[in-house]
Amino acid sequence: MLQALANAFKLRDLRGRILFTLGMLVVFRFAAHVPLPGVDLEGLRRIFETNQLLGMLNMFSGGAMMTFSIVALGTYPYITAQIIIQLLQPIIPGLSELAQEGEAGRQRLSLYTYLVTIPLAMLQAYTQASLLARPQAGQTPVIANWGLGPGTWLPTVSVILTLTAGTLFAVWLGQLIDERGIGNGISIIIFGGIVAQMPQNMVSLWVTNPWSLVLFAAITVVTVVGIVYVQEGQRRIPVQYAKRVRGTKMYGGQRVEIPLPVNSAGMIPLIFAVSILLLPGMVASYFVQSDVAWVASLSNVVARVFDSGSWSYWLMYFLMVVGLTYFYTDMVFEQQDLAGNLRKQGGAIVGYRPGKPTSSYLRGVLRRITLVGALFLGVIAVLPFFMRLITDTNVMLISSTGLLIVVGVVLDTMKQLEAQLRMRHYEGFLKK
Repeated sequence: MLQALANAFKLRDLRGRILFTLGMLVVFRFAAHVPLPGVDLEGLRRIFETNQLLGMLNMFSGGAMMTFSIVALGTYPYITAQIIIQLLQPIIPGLSELAQEGEAGRQRLSLYTYLVTIPLAMLQAYTQASLLARPQAGQTPVIANWGLGPGTWLPTVSVILTLTAGTLFAVWLGQLIDERGIGNGISIIIFGGIVAQMPQNMVSLWVTNPWSLVLFAAITVVTVVGIVYVQEGQRRIPVQYAKRVRGTKMYGGQRVEIPLPVNSAGMIPLIFAVSILLLPGMVASYFVQSDVAWVASLSNVVARVFDSGSWSYWLMYFLMVVGLTYFYTDMVFEQQDLAGNLRKQGGAIVGYRPGKPTSSYLRGVLRRITLVGALFLGVIAVLPFFMRLITDTNVMLISSTGLLIVVGVVLDTMKQLEAQLRMRHYEGFLKK
């Protein structure tokens, strides 16, 4: 691997791409340390220690929310906009047609994604800042002068616009990496933020309990092996293409394989599940001090059930991740229309007629192998809960969700470098 990396740096264009990617990461990390004025950073740190939602958002911001910097929202609004556009494609025929129009259609969908990103970023900026501006028990608000009343509306609007501009800046950096760097730009930015927090987490674990650092390191290695094994797992379906004669030449007749991945959903189910589960508890927290007795009582019950430290929360989290994995996998399968594409190209699965029988067979196979991917994502989701029970600490070397992102980004980047090196007749990273 080191020799392959050395070969990559020998190539001028590939070396330029790698250095450009690292440069954009440095720019983002600088921006992540420019805090907004008027923010109590010590109070913000205390809130992050007890709020899982903020921890998840901090991960997707590339670690920028921990300091509530100008790029505190990171690329999360853009990721949400992408998911919304993707979910709307089966519902809105116009979007589905654009997805099938090649490069022009993809550019149009990209424009719609940017247009959806802006209001989502403004809404998230207002919501998160409002949450931080609420007085905590015995503490002053993290953000002062917040609200839409006289004397506070201008600082509020300034914060919202700054955070929205920071999101667009982070997305722009990601797009630059896509065009002139190596790897997926948005994922690379998130990857950089997650990795940047590891040294601080290692120091915290060492100070708290040196043995916990050893335990976390061992579990991290085992988890990485499991993630690589599942993420790279495939079921290959053999497909036979019919022979076609055009003029004096014969086309087709070859036998190929369709790879069906064990985990087609990636980490999308984790994002959806944590967002859905944390919403009821957040809403209930606003009404626990209500003057109406039944409202306060019901809010307390909801807050306890959806508390991130309770068994009920993690059980629901596990079940929801498994269910959403199947839901998202089925949705992606319907959008791809593998059976229809095979029929158009003259391909067929041996023993199954083209059309609906082929679609039913592929769907059945995909659902069976998805069970492994869904259970694996469920275990990844609840791993922090069991680690807290074992080590009695809220600090992890790297969160399980973050580890899933890191491994996925590394594998994707290695494959892109592998392709670049193979085109130039170098031995790459992945040896057969």
